[in-house]
Amino acid sequence: MKSYANIPQLHYRTCNLCEAMCGLEIEYQSREVRSIRGDAEDPFSRGHLCPKAYGLKDIFEDPDRLKSPQKRTASGWHDLPWEEALEEAAFALQNIQKKYGGNALGLYLGNPNAHNLGAMLMGPLFYRSLKTQNRFSATSVDQLPHHFVARYMFGHQLLFPIPDIDRTQYMLILGGNPLASNGSLMTVPDVGRRLRAIQERGGQVVVIDPRRTETAQKASVHHFIRPGTDALFLLALLHEITATHCVRPGRLADFTEGIEEIKSLVAPYAPERVAGICGIAPEAIRQIARDFCEAPAAVAYGRMGVSTQAFGALAQWLINVLNILTGNLDRPGGAMFTLPAVDVVGLTGLRGAVGSHGRWKSRVRGLPEFGGELPVSVLAEEILTPGEGQIRAMVTVAGNPVLSTPNGRQLDKAFAQLDFMLAIDIYRNETTRHAHLILPPTTGLENEHFDLVFNYLAVRNTVKYSPRLFEPEENTRADWQILRALAQKMKPAPAKKSKEPLERLSPEALLDLALRFGPYGSKGAPYYKTQAWGKEGLKMHTLRQHPHGLDLGPCSPCCPIAFSLKTIALTSSPKF
Repeated sequence: MKSYANIPQLHYRTCNLCEAMCGLEIEYQSREVRSIRGDAEDPFSRGHLCPKAYGLKDIFEDPDRLKSPQKRTASGWHDLPWEEALEEAAFALQNIQKKYGGNALGLYLGNPNAHNLGAMLMGPLFYRSLKTQNRFSATSVDQLPHHFVARYMFGHQLLFPIPDIDRTQYMLILGGNPLASNGSLMTVPDVGRRLRAIQERGGQVVVIDPRRTETAQKASVHHFIRPGTDALFLLALLHEITATHCVRPGRLADFTEGIEEIKSLVAPYAPERVAGICGIAPEAIRQIARDFCEAPAAVAYGRMGVSTQAFGALAQWLINVLNILTGNLDRPGGAMFTLPAVDVVGLTGLRGAVGSHGRWKSRVRGLPEFGGELPVSVLAEEILTPGEGQIRAMVTVAGNPVLSTPNGRQLDKAFAQLDFMLAIDIYRNETTRHAHLILPPTTGLENEHFDLVFNYLAVRNTVKYSPRLFEPEENTRADWQILRALAQKMKPAPAKKSKEPLERLSPEALLDLALRFGPYGSKGAPYYKTQAWGKEGLKMHTLRQHPHGLDLGPCSPCCPIAFSLKTIALTSSPKF
């Protein structure tokens, strides 16, 4: 048999280091990555990539990356066998909960979990086994207002309208810098080219931002705004639209509640009253309102700068209201809902994860949970404040909250006093240095990859599966293997074999089921009948035959979804 070990080979995969889902062409020989280029045949990214892609090689080859379980002792860090480490972790967590109660254990999930197929599929099995209300994640310092508004406007915390950037004529960007972020809740590779294309076809890109960002520099118009006043600006914009009789929701009117109430809500916020506070002149506000209404297709999009402020949820709600009142929701060129190959919204809805709110509150400050999580801003005080329910142990998964969340110094102090901490991570960092045990998973090029989250957030429906490039080294484990093993050790031995699919099937097998029962699968909705694969429907076998991915087409109108504009209490409006 001929050996190919010394002949350069090509491997195609999706980059998992940010939201853009860029297709990569990786040249490798044996276990060495020789080059990483953009995949010109990827139907979504079409050859584009950014410098982050080279990080896949850097992480794979990094000598500082952990590959075996680590235990912290008085004499330093020491390797442990996997089975011993898993047993010790489960025993310590169970012991803490027996002694102090279920909520004495805290859980923090970092952003990389959303980019990891195994963690997304097997993580919930472990997280449910912990049976604690003290759950935290990066969500509350990022996109929580989007989830909150989606839950109460559209009925599910994941129903985000996505800008149809490729067909719009007017894009209003508030507090977002997609040229730096590669999108963010708008999965869009090569966003620079797509923004230029709007202008080249005679449209406008208008940026509202207190800083002259990379995106603002390329915009048709940039207006500086005083930080934290986006809601006032949007209220003035809507005032002008209602005052000039530009409210034209079209077919949305038949299943939208609250349009008349909106007119009353925005009445006090004339541009002249708002201009001095937000820093944008009345004539500029009127011009934006006029251009937005007159454009053949327009879309408003807001991100981090809008979300991470006092009126973040209100501002994100008003952005949706703007798109709805002008008839730009669920229409080509406006804000649209995706139809990904795996129906994440449907699958999570079956488990009731539509977005709970206020079922319990944090112990110290009484802040409400949302979607089963508390805001991470309360994590340090829940560890540092003595009393019943005090967090005594933590589990962190692919997160570094000491570095990435508010008041890191306080959190650093809090983690230092924990009775026990378990970290699932590939590095010792500002957070995991406090861990008693670190369980490092395989990563990147050693893992299969499929974007469950970011296909759902994409500006176009595509699908792609990336097999692992390199076989994992001996005595290493993937995220899903670690999480499933911990879940099994955290609960009593079952009387009979479990019927839980997460406990029996691999991520690939679960993904195959999700594809078959998805909108393009033969067991799901009939969309598959219009596709090239026809009678068989979409499944893993199909994806393996198309290593560059498949184009499923642009987003299509899908409403009516009965939604309401009466979702944010009117008393939460900013006051003069």
